[in-house]
Amino acid sequence: MDTKEKVIKMTALNSGFLQLVVNIALLAVTVMVIVNGGNEPGWQVIVGDVVLWILWGLHVMGFKTMVVQPNHARVLTFFGRYVGTVRENGFFWVNPFYARRRVSLRASNMDVEPIKVNDKSGNPIMIGLVLVWRVEDTYRVSFDIESESSLYDFVAVQSDSALRKVASQYNYDNLDDLEEVTLRNGGDEVNLRLEAEIRRHLEIAGVEVVEARINYLAYAQEIASAMLKRQQAEAVIAAREKLVEGAVSMVDMALKKLAADNVVQLDEERKAAMVSNLLVVLCGDEGVSPVMNTGSIY
Repeated sequence: MDTKEKVIKMTALNSGFLQLVVNIALLAVTVMVIVNGGNEPGWQVIVGDVVLWILWGLHVMGFKTMVVQPNHARVLTFFGRYVGTVRENGFFWVNPFYARRRVSLRASNMDVEPIKVNDKSGNPIMIGLVLVWRVEDTYRVSFDIESESSLYDFVAVQSDSALRKVASQYNYDNLDDLEEVTLRNGGDEVNLRLEAEIRRHLEIAGVEVVEARINYLAYAQEIASAMLKRQQAEAVIAAREKLVEGAVSMVDMALKKLAADNVVQLDEERKAAMVSNLLVVLCGDEGVSPVMNTGSIY
């Protein structure tokens, strides 16, 4: 029993143009026999005429729909038995009793609409993908799934299933472990994992996965607001850390410069007051209004 594609190599004898010449010659012989047999009618002549017409008709049937376009193939069956697949382009003649089925080998593009899934931490997210695929094994696509017309639906359902599985194995974003691979920062690693999973799901249909990548990623609506606040808080904290680091560096530089240039001598208490004032000025969200001290700093 066949379980994979068997490619039929077309020969000169299968050439549609050569067989067309043979068909014309057979027609000419049939007409000649009829004309010559008209002079001496008999049952032998009638039977010969009928046989020749049947042979010519069957030969004509061998040309039916056997033009193979680029990036197409024809699957041939003989009374339910798989014969083989013609992948070569051109005009061919085949056994008139072969059933022929056209299969497209062109690449197809599929945009899987965003679906709601739970990430590794259980957070509901919306995720979608773009898939580029094409038929690789014409036997499987013709006989291992319901029908080629439902192939698109089959690919869509299996891609959806693979996407759900991959999304559940990663967190949407980093929580504590900054080195963790997530859906948001995983990039090529996540896409390669997704391709491999989709390829495993579509193997039964003889479909090749050319490319698969995530094209939509967001938190689900019910937690989007809370997660946005969390991201904003993280951004504020990161900005504050950078701001404080810069402010401390500037205060340290100011104190060292004052001491090196012997501008003023400050005791520890006055240094602490100066540090406090500079940090307020440098780290404050609002502009600071200076207060002039006209007396002694002591």
